[in-house]
Amino acid sequence: MKTGPIFGEQIRTEKIRKRRYDGDGFKVKTRDFFLPVVLFFAAAVLIFQLFSLQIVRGEEYRQLSDSNRIRTKIVHAPRGVIFDRNGTPLVINSPGFRQTVEDKDCDNCTKTKALSKDEALPLIAKGIKNIEVDSLREYSYKDSLAHVLGYIGQISEVELKSPTFFDYQANSWIGKSGIERQYEEILKGVDGKELVEIDAAGREVRPLGRTDPFPGTDITLTIDAKLQEAVYDATKDVKKGAVVVSTPDGQILAMISRPSFDPNLFTLGSKYETASTSAYKNIESILTDNTSQPVLNRVIGGVYPPGSTFKIITAAGGLEESAIDKSYTVEDTGILRVGEFSFANWYYTDYGRTEPGKLNVVRGLSRSNDIFFYKLAEKIGVDNLSRFAEKWGLGEKTGIDLGGEVKGLVPDPNWKKEVIGESWYLGDTFIFGIGQGFLLTTPLQVNSFTEIVANGGTLYQPRLIKTQSAKRKEQNLLNQKNRELIRQGMIDSCSSGVGVAWPLFNFSVDSKGLEEKIDSKNYFEVKTGSDSAALKDQVGISIACKTGTAQHGGEETLPHAWITLFAPAYDPEIVITVLNEESGEGSNKAAPIAKEILKAYFTQ
Repeated sequence: MKTGPIFGEQIRTEKIRKRRYDGDGFKVKTRDFFLPVVLFFAAAVLIFQLFSLQIVRGEEYRQLSDSNRIRTKIVHAPRGVIFDRNGTPLVINSPGFRQTVEDKDCDNCTKTKALSKDEALPLIAKGIKNIEVDSLREYSYKDSLAHVLGYIGQISEVELKSPTFFDYQANSWIGKSGIERQYEEILKGVDGKELVEIDAAGREVRPLGRTDPFPGTDITLTIDAKLQEAVYDATKDVKKGAVVVSTPDGQILAMISRPSFDPNLFTLGSKYETASTSAYKNIESILTDNTSQPVLNRVIGGVYPPGSTFKIITAAGGLEESAIDKSYTVEDTGILRVGEFSFANWYYTDYGRTEPGKLNVVRGLSRSNDIFFYKLAEKIGVDNLSRFAEKWGLGEKTGIDLGGEVKGLVPDPNWKKEVIGESWYLGDTFIFGIGQGFLLTTPLQVNSFTEIVANGGTLYQPRLIKTQSAKRKEQNLLNQKNRELIRQGMIDSCSSGVGVAWPLFNFSVDSKGLEEKIDSKNYFEVKTGSDSAALKDQVGISIACKTGTAQHGGEETLPHAWITLFAPAYDPEIVITVLNEESGEGSNKAAPIAKEILKAYFTQ
């Protein structure tokens, strides 16, 4: 570079770069555009993410955000109240709480338990948040109505998968047995919801809205609570057994199964203490007693040979099938022999005696004579007798509105061949005719066929809801003439001098409130006492009954004791069937219980 005079000769000159050309354009280095490209793609990704968050998944994230600050609380609906036929509440809802905890034995499962106020308040004070306000199910009559009402409990995994419970939650409580289960859909109600705003610490800030619960529907049963209590008291000495009391058209007034349990143990919290008279003090003892099976409702779920109560059906079958009439008679020989086998009458076996004279159907029933009914069963024939028994409701469920009912068994030659692999013999027919052998019935079935005689020939479906109308399953099963013969035999069975049901001989109660009913047929005046000071007006009540002593098991096993009856005999109001398992003779072990029930019914 050429310099002027001002600059010194030692000045350094800058080397001027020359721009290089590549053909017609510039040759550009890659690093000149790297940063802008990175910035462009980063901006594109950011814009895409913003679009995805705000537009594509905006609703999802809004819900997540709301859930972090808004909590939905279930407001549990109270179940419907259950009343007896007179408006007495049998089960009520009391204030309480529910605690939900994770079930360690199940993945993604929760377990809920009822808490009383005394149990819940200390936990709430400690800040425990898995506790909800709920109403506790309280069973006012405890053990005496356990098998009718049942109880409630948390829904199981299996139940959750059932179509019946498709809209239930994992922590829902449902009816587990009895009326609670049968009418779950009516009793349950509809839960409400409450929206609550919470802060970052999970504390409630303010309520945001509420949907009120819709309570379950109340229902009224046919049960008479006062009579139910009386029946329960009358069976206090029964270890295992059942009693059913009904009207002649199938309304169940009382139903008892022994042993029983207090259903409040399942619903009122772990600190609930049952009455001292209850045999079971905790849930574990109820569920683990496989010998006595307290949860089993023996009225509908237990099957037994009916013994001589079945002679009602044998007599009706012979008359209705025209195998016999009122003039048909049999001589009591004490023992009936068929080849090398012998079949005895109970009177001969126990006392070594035979009945004098000839026995017709009325006397055969009143004396419960086995020889008469052996011969009658043979005359009817096993196929006809089986078919007639089925017509009268045996071998199938009665259709009562309770779960757990079983069918029982009416045998015939085909059944014996298929199941046991043996032929049917004449001896099988004999013992079938007196209610023994392979024949199995429930106490409710025995009560139902007794109703047929009481009401004049109709088999009704038993029912527990008062508003339900009577449903006739079969009609015209017994004509009036034949009914009168069977009824007379049953009346004589409860009469002194001719019958066997000695506890019911000359049955009477205090006349108070019954004076206007005296008609010298159903009700009649009775005087007792030997002097004027001891005289007390009584009203006698006519009863038609049939006892039964059903052999089962080995010779060392006591028989089942039965009695079935209706009263008053000519215009029945009540039908009673008593079963006392493995206790002895029907007249000794079942009839006294029936007597106490009759007293309670006619004096309440």
